[in-house]
Amino acid sequence: MPTARQALLDAALRALDDGPWRTVRMIDVATLAGVSRQTLYNEFGTKGGLAGALLRRAADGYLAGVDRALTAPAPDRPAAVALWTVRAARQDALVKALLTGHWAEGLPRPDRQQGSRGRTGGRPPPAPGELLTLVRDRMAAVSPEGTAGRCEIALRLALSCVIVPVPGDDATDSRALHLVREASRTAGAGQAAAGRAGLSGPSRTAGGRSPR
Repeated sequence: MPTARQALLDAALRALDDGPWRTVRMIDVATLAGVSRQTLYNEFGTKGGLAGALLRRAADGYLAGVDRALTAPAPDRPAAVALWTVRAARQDALVKALLTGHWAEGLPRPDRQQGSRGRTGGRPPPAPGELLTLVRDRMAAVSPEGTAGRCEIALRLALSCVIVPVPGDDATDSRALHLVREASRTAGAGQAAAGRAGLSGPSRTAGGRSPR
């Protein structure tokens, strides 16, 4: 059975389906969840706190999907993460906004100060660069040496497919996968060549230091 907090977040999403966030009223969310308005305020403090919690849950759901994708065999991890990213962004406008930083009209927007004011667990939703770093760190934690770099390339390519979608839902997955696999093979070949040349990283400057 969902907790009051979960029920309120689900209700807020249903209210958002019916109209833009600016028209969503706290009393309507509480009524949809079947709890008192005071319970809603106790959980989130303000409407901004509720918005932050919605976005945090969307980010956490996306990252949980990344973790599932990373259980694929090592050679398939870049494609699995990329495919999940494309699908998650297509299915959830909040995930797409969190990944790209483009907030479509009517969506709740992050308040970077809300974490210190509202009851959202003290964690504002991640900015796009922060979200990318979280995914990259998860990749690095489970990937053999060299694979994490290919995963990041695959993720950035997936984000380009999110920003400029391949026409047609059925075509999106197969074409995005093809692009990701080709890019991963190219990156892998480049890293192998760098290794044969005696370089320890995927990219080095003439001075022997990684570019920053």
